[in-house]
Amino acid sequence: MFPPFQLYYITDRRQIKTRTLEACLTEAITAGIDWVQLREKDLPAHSLLALTEAALEQARRQGQTRVMVNDRLDVALAAQAHGVHLGTRSMPANVVRKLAPRDFVVGVSCHSLEEALAAQAGGADYILLGPIFATPSKLPYGPPLGLDKLREVTFQISIPVFALGGITLDRVSPCRQSGAAGVAGIRIFQDCDSVEELVRELRAQSS
Repeated sequence: MFPPFQLYYITDRRQIKTRTLEACLTEAITAGIDWVQLREKDLPAHSLLALTEAALEQARRQGQTRVMVNDRLDVALAAQAHGVHLGTRSMPANVVRKLAPRDFVVGVSCHSLEEALAAQAGGADYILLGPIFATPSKLPYGPPLGLDKLREVTFQISIPVFALGGITLDRVSPCRQSGAAGVAGIRIFQDCDSVEELVRELRAQSS
């Protein structure tokens, strides 16, 4: 299910400075981002559904990007998205498994080894582990976990682990060396001048 090192873009339109969310999604999918998580928690269901369907249509044309919906299983199922990403307050992964199709992807955000083990036991396909490095958006979750914790988690669980939080170009290789299946982030993809160039550089760093 998961080819070599993956790039995972998490959206947050409130942090976008000069473009629209739609423009960011178009550029990311065209650039060959492996995953897009629509993390627009304040959007009403009908708007989130329309956004998801538009992203899926473009992803089908490009043939690579998987589109995940944050938390909203109902929207993910209605749009026939690739899966849903669950947070600490979301429906448990094992419950989602009972409601979703067999090939539906379930991701879970984790902040410790204990949470990662629970997510795996609940049937998650992958986890986002963070914050690995210091980042403003993850301050509520406490100090950064660091590469040692990333290495510990990737060693003890069998599902893919994406490193999240404070990801920069020079931190991609250390994350991979620590066992990460990929890197995930918001600002790294939304604040760059060219997503296409960034993706090329990130893949070079992870090769």
